[in-house]
Amino acid sequence: MQHPRKHRRRRAVLSAVTAAAALVAAGLTTLTTGTPPMAPVAATARQVEALDRGVVSVHTDSGNLVSWRWLGTDPDSVSFNVYRAGTKVNPTPVTGSTNYFHAGAPAQADYTVRAVVGGVEQADSGHAIQFRTGYKDVPVTPPAGGTTPDGVAYTYEANDASVGDLDGDGDLDIVLKWQPTNAKDNSQSGYTGNTFVDGVTLDGTRLWRVDLGRNIRSGAHYTQFQVYDYDGDGRAELAMRTADATVDGTGTVIGNSSADYRNSSGYVLSGPEFLTMFDGRTGRAMQSVDYVPARGTVSSWGDSYGNRVDRFLAGTAYLDGSRPSLIMARGYYTRTVLAAWDWRGGAFTRRWTFDSSSSTNTGKGYDGQGSHSLSVGDVDGDGKDEIVYGAMAVDDNGSGLWTTKTGHGDAQHLGDLDPSHPGLEYFKVSESSGQPAELYINPSNGTVNWQLAACCDNGRGVAGDIWAGNAGAEVWSASDSAIRDEAGATKGREPSSVNFLSWWDGDTTRELLDGTHIDKYGTSSDTRLLTGSGVHSNNSTKATPSLSGDLLGDWREEVVWPTSDNTALRIYSTPYETTTRITTLLHDPMYRTALAWQNTAYNQPPHPSFYIGAGMPTAPRPVVYTP
Repeated sequence: MQHPRKHRRRRAVLSAVTAAAALVAAGLTTLTTGTPPMAPVAATARQVEALDRGVVSVHTDSGNLVSWRWLGTDPDSVSFNVYRAGTKVNPTPVTGSTNYFHAGAPAQADYTVRAVVGGVEQADSGHAIQFRTGYKDVPVTPPAGGTTPDGVAYTYEANDASVGDLDGDGDLDIVLKWQPTNAKDNSQSGYTGNTFVDGVTLDGTRLWRVDLGRNIRSGAHYTQFQVYDYDGDGRAELAMRTADATVDGTGTVIGNSSADYRNSSGYVLSGPEFLTMFDGRTGRAMQSVDYVPARGTVSSWGDSYGNRVDRFLAGTAYLDGSRPSLIMARGYYTRTVLAAWDWRGGAFTRRWTFDSSSSTNTGKGYDGQGSHSLSVGDVDGDGKDEIVYGAMAVDDNGSGLWTTKTGHGDAQHLGDLDPSHPGLEYFKVSESSGQPAELYINPSNGTVNWQLAACCDNGRGVAGDIWAGNAGAEVWSASDSAIRDEAGATKGREPSSVNFLSWWDGDTTRELLDGTHIDKYGTSSDTRLLTGSGVHSNNSTKATPSLSGDLLGDWREEVVWPTSDNTALRIYSTPYETTTRITTLLHDPMYRTALAWQNTAYNQPPHPSFYIGAGMPTAPRPVVYTP
């Protein structure tokens, strides 16, 4: 029997189409509802990390919230017992969630969790990570500052981060980018300091430090990095663009250590560029190959001074439906090139290259469609991932899938935004004043379901279910004055922020993450749930955390900010109890790859492959395997 809410939502979509004239008058154009994606194929198991329980204990005035992971490899019927120093504290096994509130317990209480499978209690988990003051600090050490060739001094700030099991022990480790205080946007001239990247365990042990060197300019668009277990050996690797004078985690220099290709404006427009895979355990450069595409003639990318030629994006995708591949890209204002790489047996193999200027794609409208980020997901239901690249998409085989020809944008969101419609939906905003301010797209074929009239440089947009009063996700942008539903109809007050999202409290609607705080949306005003203490956000006006996502504990999301003095990464985990049980989002491959690409250019929040929100059905279990 179909859920009555789904009937209501289908009627809402159809009525929105028939009311197109009224929407046009409001600045909204409904083009078509689009067609649903093809019927999904039988799922192929995807490779994911062999994680431990990730147990955390978050102290409050009333006691400790203990939460842990329900792994994708656990049985559906698994239950759990919680132990404090070897004594069970829950009267009956925990079945409906993966958290337990231990009232009256002190902050230093020591917890473990034991799974119960078929009535048999399993071994103890690792000991809970203690959030004694609501957060946990991971100590980090900034690199030494320096002075540019023109005499400008700079220091270092902790910037974007990613996670992966670097040493194969089941714990997630952190990969942190250190950005100099003189980092530049590509449109800005001037020298920058080197970019450094550290591998750090959760106890603050630094495993290695990579120095990208003077020939990789520092800034949000230059230094994309991917952390993932690409070869299935149980340990994550690190992939980055490198150059002559990059120094790996063992102190070995890549290429010519004395080369300096910086021009008098601080740009690097000559010299070799490499793609390097680093060992996650040691930081050793295992192989370097020529970066694809090569820089070529600088002016062929849209200008002669070096802005558009050095716009890079990166991601990870399951192109064969089972194992992850690396995506490295260049260009989105004019020519666009994506290269897909497999890392197997200690060597790179290029799977395919998509080039908007190739004879296959010339004239089809793929030039100039990229955003300042990308998204990865199975948009056409064939069991394999596609790359949604702004106003276009590339199929799993490297061929162009579709283009809306609506141009460049700053923000985009791919997810199951409309649970009454099969498959994924896609929301994008446009930077160009001549393009639609907002677009709601069927990503299986690029059909634009509705769009707002062109208005301006629309810098930010968000999609997520933040309000239980509307079915499905709400969408909004910096240029709009309201939230909208999946049919484009206005539904209420615009939130206080247009930035990030977080599943933070106990219900399934998502919260607003902006700057150094988390808010709960309300129809009249937002309610502050968390203000980070002694921390800073990153990336200037983007005001993003180093990382946000389901990193530890149950399915809710942690947020990681650097401390104000850049000597620690401060991790916050929710103190709110929940009655909802969802498999760790780290074992939803679409969400996991979104954590990997979160650091790319203008950071965007991760979305899972299924709908999480008010009135959601039971969350699906992933079809996954571990190395």
